[in-house]
Amino acid sequence: MKTENTESIENTDSIIVDSTKKTPRVPVIEISNLYKSFGTLDVLKNLSLKLYESENLVVLGKSGSGKSVLIKCIVGLLPSDSGIINVFNQNVLKLNRSGIDEVRQKIGFLFQSGALYDSMTVKENLEFPLKRLKDHLNQKDIDAKIIEALENVGLPDVINKMPSQLSGGMRKRISLARTIVVDPKIILYDEPTTGLDPVTSDEISLLINEVQKKYKTSSIIITHDIECARLTADRLIMIQNGEVYKEGTLSSFEKSTDSVIKSFFK
Repeated sequence: MKTENTESIENTDSIIVDSTKKTPRVPVIEISNLYKSFGTLDVLKNLSLKLYESENLVVLGKSGSGKSVLIKCIVGLLPSDSGIINVFNQNVLKLNRSGIDEVRQKIGFLFQSGALYDSMTVKENLEFPLKRLKDHLNQKDIDAKIIEALENVGLPDVINKMPSQLSGGMRKRISLARTIVVDPKIILYDEPTTGLDPVTSDEISLLINEVQKKYKTSSIIITHDIECARLTADRLIMIQNGEVYKEGTLSSFEKSTDSVIKSFFK
């Protein structure tokens, strides 16, 4: 279980203080009054949240509550209707295509499916983003970064295998390796443990913590897996009907008498 920051507070307008250093933690993402609809269906309604430096923020909610839509809006994969999404003090809703591409280079996105290219080997899957985003690197540097990323997810020996030769848990690890190989400052995880057995799910959750510690990443983790939330969360937010229903520490969620919260933490 993650150690909770005893000085974190639940008001999204407040500055979170690092209890070990007594200094304000800087928000890397600030979302204010975000709206997103599909036709007459309002998916996100006046949603506001902050993600702080070196923090794992877990976002909980039922299927269809807008969790995945939220992180797709952050990187511009879906256009928002209105609101503000500041990433490193840039409002992505007002950026042109080149500006959005620049922001995306600082963000790693781990898709629920893993989204590996089936026709490419593991090495080629990791080479692809490096050659696109780090075009100043020579092949020797690229190979070194690939080996480092694979070692960090515990799978250096599968470098020449195809995705079809890997188990579900191994594919998740390779997808994470492909995410971290380009040195993102922020990682967005979309249901990272979906479809995995409990043991492998815990391994992926602990790997998320290892990546956070080693790379000092800030992460939003979309999940309905309560054990994943328990293992990874520095702070949690629950979305209900497109809005932030509750924000706080793991302890505050587990102790809540609210029926909606209790239905998740049985």
